[in-house]
Amino acid sequence: MAKLLKILKRWLYLGHRWLGIVTCLLFAIWFMSGVVMMYVGFPALSDAERRAGLQPLRWDGVQVSPSDALAAAGQPRFPQDLRLQMLGTEPVYRVTAWNGARTAVSAQSGRIIDNVGGEQALAVAAQDPRAVRPSIIDEVTRDQWSVTARYDSLRPFHLIALEDPAGTHLYVSARTGEVALDTSRTERVWNWLGAIPHWIYLTPLRAQAELWREVVLWVSGISIVTAMTGFWIGVLRLRLKNRYRLGRVTPYQGWPAWHHLAGVIGGVTLITFVVSGWLSMNPNRWFSSRAVSQAKLERYAGTTEPSFALAVQDLKAVTCTPAVELRLYHIGGRPQVTPLCRDSDQNSCCRDAPVPRERLLTAARQLLQDAPITRTTLLEAEDAYWYSHHQTRQLPVLRVEFADPESTWLHIDPATGEVLGGLDHSGRIRRWLFNGLHTLDFVVLLARRPAWDVVVWLLSTAGLIISLSGIVLGWRRLR
Repeated sequence: MAKLLKILKRWLYLGHRWLGIVTCLLFAIWFMSGVVMMYVGFPALSDAERRAGLQPLRWDGVQVSPSDALAAAGQPRFPQDLRLQMLGTEPVYRVTAWNGARTAVSAQSGRIIDNVGGEQALAVAAQDPRAVRPSIIDEVTRDQWSVTARYDSLRPFHLIALEDPAGTHLYVSARTGEVALDTSRTERVWNWLGAIPHWIYLTPLRAQAELWREVVLWVSGISIVTAMTGFWIGVLRLRLKNRYRLGRVTPYQGWPAWHHLAGVIGGVTLITFVVSGWLSMNPNRWFSSRAVSQAKLERYAGTTEPSFALAVQDLKAVTCTPAVELRLYHIGGRPQVTPLCRDSDQNSCCRDAPVPRERLLTAARQLLQDAPITRTTLLEAEDAYWYSHHQTRQLPVLRVEFADPESTWLHIDPATGEVLGGLDHSGRIRRWLFNGLHTLDFVVLLARRPAWDVVVWLLSTAGLIISLSGIVLGWRRLR
């Protein structure tokens, strides 16, 4: 038995040594890039930025009803999203099907818009309030910033420089004329030190979503083994009693001592960050999807028919002059119109009164037909599950809780009736295992910034000392 333990101990040391040589550089990159990501996120187009580039609706050009637009788009059922907005001087319906396909239909003539040229794309970009002298850089199908599948239905893009002080680039879809993405010079530079190395977001790899996911899972999984074996060895070699020569708690000196002591002190942090990062990739599909399913949303809408009961004059009657966009949807089988303004702080404008609460709850009961509603709460302030960090959460919001086996929660905009998101028991666990342990999204810290910044910086520094000292030792071993 003693011989077996000796062999296992030797393999523990050897395994950590060689895995550490492979992974310590990754650890250092992850900690440094994680600090960058605290302040610069991956480029994305917010709703506020998108609306800022839209022009007020011109009703003299709207001749086609929503139902006729859906028929022209060939929709077999009411789509996931239906909007009315301007494309230059022409009003258009923008249709997003449940499979993600995008279609633009002229509200003036009913024709399908599937080819937007460079001049028209420049005109779209010129409407952005940041634009100075827009110019086309290139036509791109996929690049570092538009790599993910969410943009597939809009490719290719006209890449347009606004020539503003921030160095903004717009991606205007050559298919539909939509602005799909914007990036600034700051985002493009800092992301090479932030999200790209942190997420292993190399374009050829990330373009293959499942392959990228498997690579990240395996790389982070191996890194977990490195971190755990290192912490185990660190504890085995630490002596708080019967100390080593000269009263030292570690048998090492120089860089080995730094690595040993930093590993013991910051080892739990290192393990926590790596394990929670691994869990963010949803290994073995342990966690449910955060998106509300199509079936639930259709039950909430109360209809799947590809039609909308309101005519053009009805739409015009519920909007106002500043509106740049109309969202068209159903709640409990009844058509709903939400006008959106360019500079509105809320999700809606031109609205006299919110959707009646009872109507919302009646529709919400259909989301999970066999599960009763156990509680409804109007959140006026953020809490541990509905909070703003790297994204803006709308308030107030109506939380509806169900007595189903998954203990589902739905968050609904009380003004417009739109379902903003869902969270079940699995999602709440994931919130703590990732957002809690990886990004330290604790309300007590976020509400008292820079307390959150200080804590994350300190923990990241501890992890960085472990990583850098490991790189030095690994280089020495390889030499």
